[in-house]
Amino acid sequence: MAESATLMMSRRSRELRAEGRDIIDLSLGEPDQSPPAFVLEAAAEALRGPWHKYPPVNGYADVRQAIAHKFKRDNGLDYSADDIVVSTGAKQAIMNVILALVGPGDEVVIPAPYWVSYTEQVKLAGGTPVVVPSTLEEDWKPAVERIAAAITPRTRLLIFSSPCNPSGSVMTRAELEALAEVVARHPELYVISDEIYEHIVFQGTHQSFASLPGMAERTVTVNGLSKAFALTGWRLGYIGAPRWIAQAATKVQGQFTSGANSIAQRVAKACVEADPAVLAPMRADFLRRRDLMVEAVRRIPGWRCNVPQGAFYLLPDVSASFDGERIKGPEDLAMHLLDTAHVSLVEGRSFGAPGTLRISYATSDDLLLRAMERVAQALAQG
Repeated sequence: MAESATLMMSRRSRELRAEGRDIIDLSLGEPDQSPPAFVLEAAAEALRGPWHKYPPVNGYADVRQAIAHKFKRDNGLDYSADDIVVSTGAKQAIMNVILALVGPGDEVVIPAPYWVSYTEQVKLAGGTPVVVPSTLEEDWKPAVERIAAAITPRTRLLIFSSPCNPSGSVMTRAELEALAEVVARHPELYVISDEIYEHIVFQGTHQSFASLPGMAERTVTVNGLSKAFALTGWRLGYIGAPRWIAQAATKVQGQFTSGANSIAQRVAKACVEADPAVLAPMRADFLRRRDLMVEAVRRIPGWRCNVPQGAFYLLPDVSASFDGERIKGPEDLAMHLLDTAHVSLVEGRSFGAPGTLRISYATSDDLLLRAMERVAQALAQG
């Protein structure tokens, strides 16, 4: 199993910092904002309460009920508490579902670009990832016809994220409806809709795939606290799913980690009960940074970039910087920029987007500007 490209670059950045180098890390998708004050108050209150023993494997009943209410309020999804599973991060939530649904001989269709762990998790379950590529000119969204063509009698699962990590692209309602029509033609096909970035959409509103006609019984909706609430270290994610899939995911989790952290679950209840309007300042920060970074990237000779509508990533085509000798591809370029510019970026091949680098703009304006100045200077010097 390959090491996560994002975690590898983050690890390398920490090693260089330990050596005394001034590294600007734009590799991890980790918001720099502090969690909202009410979140920290909920954590403090939980520490004073009776939440110090083993929790239920699938999560406390009142937490799952609060999540079910959030799904109804924000996404138009009708889940009961028994359809919810709370996990140690959205990453574990996805892994639980893949292990529950996918086995040797099964195929999993994954539109590219995709989050780095999807393919490796499928392989871990014994399945075969079937990647459907896209291009910058398509706004990093594969045509639905190409996704449909990738489905075979062995296809068990389709996994995608919208807003997308690593591209920031957001699927429109029309695009989701077209995809739902394809899914409806294959009764044995299920969907993981990764919606961890749902609150970071810059135009319009987020659309949950499971809210489309006929998709609720075919879809696992994944979400969590890491991105919108800046709680990456608390490791709390959850799913809403058809009851039998939720039960299977609970069974898997029971043999791996048991229940998610008890204090983090109390914090989760406070987060999902909060009015999503509290997240507006965070979204405004990311929108400003997106515009700043799109402009900075487009000033670099040969680099091409779309304008993503969500999340906090750019995925520019940087192939103009490959020289065929010292820098043969994005991996070499990422290491060159880390060594010379002291800026940590992630090569795009691991996301199913050869010729690209993923840039996270989840940090301060000042650091972003300094990072891009360093990158431009390093490339100009060759």
